[in-house]
Amino acid sequence: MPKSKRNKTVSLTKVKPGGRPKKEGLVQNVSEALDTYDSIYVFKFDNLRASTLKNLRQMHREDRYFLGKNKIMQLALGRTPEEEPKENIHKLSQHLAGSSGLFCTSRPRKQIVDFFKKFVETDYARSGTPATVTHTIPAGPLPFQHTMVDQLRKLGLPVMLKTGVVTCERHHKVCTKGTPLTPEQAQVLKLLDVKTC
Repeated sequence: MPKSKRNKTVSLTKVKPGGRPKKEGLVQNVSEALDTYDSIYVFKFDNLRASTLKNLRQMHREDRYFLGKNKIMQLALGRTPEEEPKENIHKLSQHLAGSSGLFCTSRPRKQIVDFFKKFVETDYARSGTPATVTHTIPAGPLPFQHTMVDQLRKLGLPVMLKTGVVTCERHHKVCTKGTPLTPEQAQVLKLLDVKTC
């Protein structure tokens, strides 16, 4: 059957694609930061959440964090000695790989290195990430409202309602250390307020 000329896909999103202007803006911002700040660092991260980045930016208000495509940030730093805007800055672009970003500051080196060595923020695990602990729920009452019984059963927990109190019928192993979490296990850990990442 011939393809209809009327049949067109229309995106319902209001988000405009960034395109070339956004990429050029990132290059320009990184270049301006090279002139403004004394030092620039490459930092690597695992499971960076928006709230964590927001907290970091509030702790270092006078400094600047850049997260974007690595190739574009490499272009701003220069990939070869001929392209670099400042002397030896192209060596940083070799370290921009994987989950990484740029941190521009005028603070002393020792203060920054000590801060990032100590900085760890835990959050709820997502599905697919390996469990860092083995977590079991003991038999007995659980700290949930009686209206959550159906939701907890759908998540695979052996729960029942005894005189209006949500009770676990038997010991239940939620996750085993080292195995990837399923979406249900991740949700149970979140409901139990267990932060493992």
